[in-house]
Amino acid sequence: MSDARQLLGIKGAAETKNSWKLRLQLMKPITWIPLLWGVICGAAASGNYHWSLSNVIASIACMVMSGPLLAGYTQTINDYYDRDIDAINEPNRPIPSGAISLLQVKLQIWVLLGLGLLFAYGLDLWAGHSTPSVLLLALGGSFVSYIYSAPPLKLKQNGWIGNYALGASYIALPWWAGQALFGHLTWTTAILTLAYSLAGLGIAVINDFKSVEGDKALGLQSLPVVFGIKNASFISAGMIDIFQLAMVGVLIAIGQNLASVILILLIIPQITFQDIWLLNDPLKYDVKYQASAQPFLILGMLVTALAIGHSPLSNF
Repeated sequence: MSDARQLLGIKGAAETKNSWKLRLQLMKPITWIPLLWGVICGAAASGNYHWSLSNVIASIACMVMSGPLLAGYTQTINDYYDRDIDAINEPNRPIPSGAISLLQVKLQIWVLLGLGLLFAYGLDLWAGHSTPSVLLLALGGSFVSYIYSAPPLKLKQNGWIGNYALGASYIALPWWAGQALFGHLTWTTAILTLAYSLAGLGIAVINDFKSVEGDKALGLQSLPVVFGIKNASFISAGMIDIFQLAMVGVLIAIGQNLASVILILLIIPQITFQDIWLLNDPLKYDVKYQASAQPFLILGMLVTALAIGHSPLSNF
């Protein structure tokens, strides 16, 4: 189990000296899942995705760009700038443990960023974009990732701003990339996905529970530090539920009644798992909660995306 945690980049991982395993741990593969799914949602929301070999290859390339490359870059640069915090919270992680040098980490950051931008440029060429929309999204997302982790801005110092930036990066940005690749990104869907990202803020809070000790020591105002662990768990659950329910209202307003019912049915088990795991002991059960509840969240995203792709909203 600890070996699996090591490969996924989860707290409690086994220590290793294998350089490739260390690099993968820095990239936190467990965090790629919502980005891969976000690309699928964006393609569905475009209303223009057709099953062909070319489209499948392009969508896989977009997932590689969003997940392993740019999310990997995000996680690696976050570990680089959080090495003092990790020395308190997770001293066995690759950087604070000394298992990998800072020079190697910097090289990994630049390689992942460069490959991610190269993939974005190639996708724009494939799509025939006159304006390199995917590349611009990749550049914008990479910049947000940098200021999220790096001083002097270091957005993660503020629990609300930092977690929203993280939520938008994990929900809105890959959705936009998938939609721009296969159709065109509209203002309406951009605003809706930014609203949906407030549910992502609630998910991002979960990652802060394990870092309370280090955040307090270094003055980071995460929500668990500001409000306490119990109150922050209620804030997390509330953000996740309220803004998914807001999407239910949007689906009803645009006449997608079946999709709204399905989305409600997918929210119910999330609330159940919140009661069992998240609100019970978020420090102990954070991994179990995310493993049990997140599948229903991302399925709800796809239901919403498909409904938007088959409604007039896909054109406005």
